[in-house]
Amino acid sequence: MKALVIGATGATGKDLVKQLCQDSDFDEIDIFVRRRSDFHNEKVKAHLVDFDHPEEWKHLVKGDVAFSCLGTTLKSAGSKENQKVIDYDYQFNFAKAAKENNVQDYILVSAYGASPDSKIFYSRIKGELEEAVKNLKFEKTTIFKPGMLERKNTDRNGEVFGLKIIKFLNKFGLFKSQKPLPTSVLAKAMIVASKIKSNSFSEVKLHSIFSFAEKKTQ
Repeated sequence: MKALVIGATGATGKDLVKQLCQDSDFDEIDIFVRRRSDFHNEKVKAHLVDFDHPEEWKHLVKGDVAFSCLGTTLKSAGSKENQKVIDYDYQFNFAKAAKENNVQDYILVSAYGASPDSKIFYSRIKGELEEAVKNLKFEKTTIFKPGMLERKNTDRNGEVFGLKIIKFLNKFGLFKSQKPLPTSVLAKAMIVASKIKSNSFSEVKLHSIFSFAEKKTQ
C-alpha cells in the first residue's frame, strides 16, 4: 500500500512514519512537510510544500490511505487565527486533495471533546474539521479522539506537569479513562485502522484507542 502523511514531523507523525517503514504492508510513504525531515528510509518520499498554496501540491496527494496528524498549540501558532490555519485549513485542504484524487481511506487525529458547537476554541476548530472531513464522504473514514498525549522528549512544560499529575492519580485508580496515551500507541492504532476492511465511518475515543491498537487485522 501507499501511505500519505501530513504532520509527519510532529510527535505522533514521527512514530507513525517509523512504524509504517517497519510494516511490510506499506511499500511507499509520501510525507508532506514544510521543512526537511530526518527520515532516511527508501520507502519515504518527502514533498516540501507550501501549505498556503495547495494548488501547487494537491496533485501529489495520491495513494491508498491518507493519515492526518498535523496539529499545533496556541502558543506555537502565536494567535487563534494562525492556529486555525494550521489545525483546520491545512488539514482540510489535504483531505480535499485526497478526495479529489480518489484516495479511499482517510484517518484523522482529532481530540477528545471536539465539537463544532464547543465554546472552547481548540475543541471547536477540531470539531469543525471533523465535520468537514465527514462531508467529503471517503469510502472509509476513521477519526481518533485521544485525550492527553504522551510525547517523547516534549518541551511543553504544562503538558509534562499534567502528565505527572494524571499518572499519579492513575496509580490510585483515579481518572483511568484519562490515562495518557503514548503517541506510539496512537500511531499503531492508526495503522490498524488502515488495515480494517470496511466502507464506513468510525470514531475511536480516549482509552478505547489502547485496545484498538491491539486488534488483529490479518
